[in-house]
Amino acid sequence: MRLTRILSNLTSHIEYYSKFQPTSFTLKSLIDFAREGDIKQSYKFLRVELLIRWSHMHKEMNFLPPKLLEMPSFKLVSSWYDQSYSEVLEFKDAEPNSTTLRKFTETLIDIRRRHADVVPTMAQAYIELEKVGSIGIIEKNKIQYFYDRFFMNRIGVRTLIYQHTLLFGDEFPQHTQQAGIIDPSVDVAAVVNDAYSTAKFLFEQASYQVPKIEISSHNIQDHSTNRVTIVYIPSHLYHIIFELLKNSLRATIERYGADAKEYPPVHVLIVKGHEDLTIKIADHGGGIPRSKLSQLFHYMYSTAPKPASNEAKYDKQETAIAGLGYGLPVARLYAKYFQGNLALSSIENLGTSAYISLKSTAENASELVPIFSKARYSYTTRKGSDWTVHL
Repeated sequence: MRLTRILSNLTSHIEYYSKFQPTSFTLKSLIDFAREGDIKQSYKFLRVELLIRWSHMHKEMNFLPPKLLEMPSFKLVSSWYDQSYSEVLEFKDAEPNSTTLRKFTETLIDIRRRHADVVPTMAQAYIELEKVGSIGIIEKNKIQYFYDRFFMNRIGVRTLIYQHTLLFGDEFPQHTQQAGIIDPSVDVAAVVNDAYSTAKFLFEQASYQVPKIEISSHNIQDHSTNRVTIVYIPSHLYHIIFELLKNSLRATIERYGADAKEYPPVHVLIVKGHEDLTIKIADHGGGIPRSKLSQLFHYMYSTAPKPASNEAKYDKQETAIAGLGYGLPVARLYAKYFQGNLALSSIENLGTSAYISLKSTAENASELVPIFSKARYSYTTRKGSDWTVHL
């Protein structure tokens, strides 16, 4: 009964919490808290911060094309957020005793699971909108702008939730040296090999021969070719590299044919400088015309045939190899999340090179957190200071 009452009053809470700006963290501050903070501090912070971040996204939804808001899949995602918002709101005045803290952590785990399929469901919402009728350029710009910010907001929220549940719940990090979700010594080449192994397995399951990869490293800080490490979230780095390797492998196979006896390898160069860590992934997959390069970061654009869909249900193996056009845009958001970037360059009829740039020091790697600005939806083709708040 109480949850139903809170749901009916969400609007007033959203108006209230959207007046506050989100708090941005650096990788260093997140690690420092993992080592020195406690569950009460995390609880008191998250029960407010999550509502602030969600409130900003709720406000933005009001400026989307009305037809998109009416799509079944969009309504489904919206209902997930309303439920999660209401569940966190229930802790607004709760004292941080042992029972409350345990329940809060369990609630965050439930929220994380509930939102696991947000990306493919939002992809389905776009497909449903396309079926209703043509989408104008202004509408496309607004949707592109919103999806970038919405998914960036999701990355930040899930990072904070994972950090809390790994530090104070019953779950354990993937590696013992991790400070929650963050690894202070990520072996970049090892992540590349892990991502390649997964991509290779997917192609082999689809009966494809797979090009090899060649990895080289250079650490400018000590002028060595020793393994390069970085303070980072391993799952984020894996996500970015997997997407790029998958695309390079697919392009190479398509160019030389599935029956080719041998393929040119995909080259991966890892360079750590004083400010940036750069990963270059270069293939000989035929390249992309310069006129189409920017389109690769548009949602729903893909060089592969779109998989058949039915009410947000997709063939997992097929979408893993060639998805719904969300792979590169979301991978770029993961790179940008801590002040990095993902860029592409291509030589038509030869190949494509992808460049992942990340901050090499934890104190300089601060979150990019979207904040709501009504005015931006009038001219969404220009960047403004409202895009993010960061340290």
